[in-house]
Amino acid sequence: MHPELHATLNFLAHTLGAVSHGAAPEPESAEYAAHHLQINARSVRFRFAKITPTKGGQFVTLWKRSAVNPQAPAAHTPIAPFDASDAVDVVVVSARAGALWGLFVFPKAVLVAQGVFARAGVGGKRALRVYPAWDACPSRQAQKTQDWQLRHFIDLSKGMASAAEQTQTVFAMAFAPHHAPNQDPTGR
Repeated sequence: MHPELHATLNFLAHTLGAVSHGAAPEPESAEYAAHHLQINARSVRFRFAKITPTKGGQFVTLWKRSAVNPQAPAAHTPIAPFDASDAVDVVVVSARAGALWGLFVFPKAVLVAQGVFARAGVGGKRALRVYPAWDACPSRQAQKTQDWQLRHFIDLSKGMASAAEQTQTVFAMAFAPHHAPNQDPTGR
């Protein structure tokens, strides 16, 4: 198991009593510590964001192989964004910069609403830039992105104890059974 995922799962178990199992690496995205696993019986994709030298925020890939051709090796099939119909309930992205550490915990409904996950194969993104609380945003668009992302961010830079309430709130949003019909899953 990647050390970043190990640290994340230890934090969630210690703070919330979260139960995880079945962590399996996704070798094609090993550069981002990609794993799929179950946390509290929900299907989770984990990624570790990377700092890029020329742009603000941190970068992470988030894709799947499209329809697998049984005649071709999986590595030769095109990649595609995750879709609203895929068995992914939550995406957890760990972000670090020196001593700063935080977790983005995105429910599927938010990623669909923000256009990160496709709807019925239309739209979606194969990667995303995340903007932790400590990052200054270089543009108005980046600021808009950071605004919605921070509603799903847990800042662990000051230690686990100081993030306990924020963790409860973010975790509850991501792992709630269903959103109410008139509730905006993005938190707006």
